[in-house]
Amino acid sequence: MSKKQFKHTWMLGRFQLRQARLRILIWIVALVLITCSTASAFSNLYKNLEERQAIAQTMLNPAMTAMVGPSNGLDNYTNGAMMAHQMLLFTAITVAIMSVLFVAKHTRTEEEDGQIEMVRSLPVGRLSNLSATVLVVIGTNMLLSILIGFGLYILGIESMDLEGSLLYGAALGVTGIFFAAATAVFAQLSENSRGTIGLGFGVLVLSYLIRAIGDVGNETFSWFSPLGIVVKTEAYVHNYWSPIFLLVGLALLLIILAFYLNSIRDLNSGFLPSKPGRIHASPFLQSPIGLALRIQRTGIIAWGIGIFILGASYGSVLGDLESFYKDIEIMDALIKPVEGFSLIEQFIPVLMMVMAMFCTIPSLMAIFKLKGEEKKNHTEHLLSRAVSRTKVIGSYFVISMVISLGMLLLAVIGLWSASTRVMDNAIPISTILETAFVYLPAMWTMIGLAVLLVGLFPQFTGFTWVFFVYSFVVVYLGGLLQLPDWMSKLTPFGYIPRIPVEEMNVMTVSMLIIVAVALMIVGFVFYNRRDIIG
Repeated sequence: MSKKQFKHTWMLGRFQLRQARLRILIWIVALVLITCSTASAFSNLYKNLEERQAIAQTMLNPAMTAMVGPSNGLDNYTNGAMMAHQMLLFTAITVAIMSVLFVAKHTRTEEEDGQIEMVRSLPVGRLSNLSATVLVVIGTNMLLSILIGFGLYILGIESMDLEGSLLYGAALGVTGIFFAAATAVFAQLSENSRGTIGLGFGVLVLSYLIRAIGDVGNETFSWFSPLGIVVKTEAYVHNYWSPIFLLVGLALLLIILAFYLNSIRDLNSGFLPSKPGRIHASPFLQSPIGLALRIQRTGIIAWGIGIFILGASYGSVLGDLESFYKDIEIMDALIKPVEGFSLIEQFIPVLMMVMAMFCTIPSLMAIFKLKGEEKKNHTEHLLSRAVSRTKVIGSYFVISMVISLGMLLLAVIGLWSASTRVMDNAIPISTILETAFVYLPAMWTMIGLAVLLVGLFPQFTGFTWVFFVYSFVVVYLGGLLQLPDWMSKLTPFGYIPRIPVEEMNVMTVSMLIIVAVALMIVGFVFYNRRDIIG
């Protein structure tokens, strides 16, 4: 690779930075604020060692290990150890998502849109765009690392020293850099942005599952997952820096591979080409819904496999819960028993809430695919034929609704099938189905919001993801952070009863369905009236 191939990299980097400055700012500010506010909340909620050790006892079980990571520092559960144990993994996943989306946007997406072809017509190097993207995403993650590291230290919380805080920030930054490097490779392998993002998210989900399996079973297995490597830093406990250097080295190798692949491939091509299609399209493909389904088929299949594995991984650890908690006397004070229900039955609603939110993601992606097709002028071409707008948006809507039901069903089957192998008295699948399907109205409300924004304000569809992240934080972490109840009531997931522990609230669930239907109808009406982006 000669220097000419990197000509004007800095100029393109400044251009990309200018393009993405608002998105980068929002990501960084949100991550820093959430991280620092959570650390402060932990210190205010659990003010002495006894309270922290009581919480630590609830974390000593396979299910929690699979969720948040290995139980490092639980014997001396300081504020720092608590922060790293409960927040590092989920924050690292968020940073990874940010990096995957950024790299895919400025590589394969811009190549699909013809922007890179136009840039290459100027006196720039063949590798300049990719190198500019890599530099900007590395700089973004490094800035995030520094701000979070010093931000946590400035809080002045006991046990959160400078080294541990900088290591915490570095763990987040290096996670983002690793997944950015991996996505840069996927951008060379795939022929389109959909495949690039799918591969990036697929590796992220696989990394989480490998780490969960390794942390619960053989810890050596966790070293095969970048997320497993990250949590082995044991920030605020032992402060191991070697996992950081390992991930940096792996990221560097991936970046070199991405540059090499980019230097030998043709523009608008990939090393994993699509299969040649049929000479004549099938009758199903000639319909709007068939076309929409074909476009998203690979992503739907990948999400279905991931959701099933996630449900199975959670179900595989349910057999150890009862025996574990039975020997902990303090659990009577921490978790008020509900008469007539086992501990596992009380734990199932928590798992289903998490999985219902995971199942919402592909449902929203199915709706937002319509906006992506519109930006590429594909929808305009479709509407120039004898196809109504209602059929177009209705096709994506139907697919989204079917995905919400199908993904939730796969999660239930995965959870139930794995639990039957590890439990003597397995929970009936009817109970799990009831616990899961009660979340459908909340999922449909999120879909309704997505339809509304696509139909009325397509430029603001990103708000749905912000609202979704807010919902996850306040519903999943609300009890842990002792957030006020009204915050969870701002999201549809906050109104769902936790069956079987709580009774079914038909009125509340019915109101959610009515709200969802109203949002959908308004979205359909305005989609038929507004101008199509061209």
